[in-house]
Amino acid sequence: MNFKHLHYFWAAAKAGGIARASEQLHITPQTLSGQIKLLEQRLNCHLFQKSGRGVELTPEGRTAMSYADQIFALGAELETALGNQADGSRTLSFRVGIADAVPKSIAYRLLEPALAIDEHVRLICHEGQFRDLLGQLSVHRLDLVIADEAMGRQTSVKAFNHPLGTTAMSFFATQALRKSLRKDFPKCLDGAPMLTQGSSSAMRQRLELWLIEHGLRPRMIGEFDDAALLKAFGGEGRGVFMTPTVLEDETCTQYGVEVLGRASELVEEFFAISGERRISHPCVAAITRAARESFMRH
Repeated sequence: MNFKHLHYFWAAAKAGGIARASEQLHITPQTLSGQIKLLEQRLNCHLFQKSGRGVELTPEGRTAMSYADQIFALGAELETALGNQADGSRTLSFRVGIADAVPKSIAYRLLEPALAIDEHVRLICHEGQFRDLLGQLSVHRLDLVIADEAMGRQTSVKAFNHPLGTTAMSFFATQALRKSLRKDFPKCLDGAPMLTQGSSSAMRQRLELWLIEHGLRPRMIGEFDDAALLKAFGGEGRGVFMTPTVLEDETCTQYGVEVLGRASELVEEFFAISGERRISHPCVAAITRAARESFMRH
């Protein structure tokens, strides 16, 4: 495939038409149209179709556009990664996948050391489901995955777990909701409205076992994959919720809630998962070193 032809198609689709793209590219509409036709011949399909006075993408054109977006985004990353800064130094790209079950504040604390190394770092974060992120790691589209669970042995992805730390869990409620709960913690959870993590979360499974062990049956009001959304509902008094003890102070301040109790038996773990057993990427090394030295003493 001639990637110059693909770039012309991509530019025309971005600009919304041949005429506007030809002005931006400083070539004639006839030349641009001819180059796109060569691409269509190579792909054996039509990428544009007439729509009123203009053109629009065909279904095949939309598919080609999605691939072109990824191709040229990676090209921009390549230029940034290998391009020189004004002072002669290079920019180090660091592509991280963050499992959606990991609280944003925890993710920031874990990633912050990567931005403090003696190199120009460009941090590129992607959030998603754990399995999807492992798939991207396996094809080298990510340098690291941050997750609240280790990669299991049954996974076919060749990668390695690097423990970052653990924290106990704390339960929170608004002042009004707390006053309506008559018993002491944890018995006050029995029959109480509760907001929980989504069913795919490793902590959700631990919570369910913990509730059974203590003979507690709260009323499950809602479950959330996004930790920030869960806490937003909790801050409005919709139910009791839990979050890592290491985040107690900021949770109380940000959402106007109080600590209902702490469960030392409920422990959330965090892992860095990389494609290499021996860490060589300087950002990954900084993250794991900082985690071992100071992160999560709760």
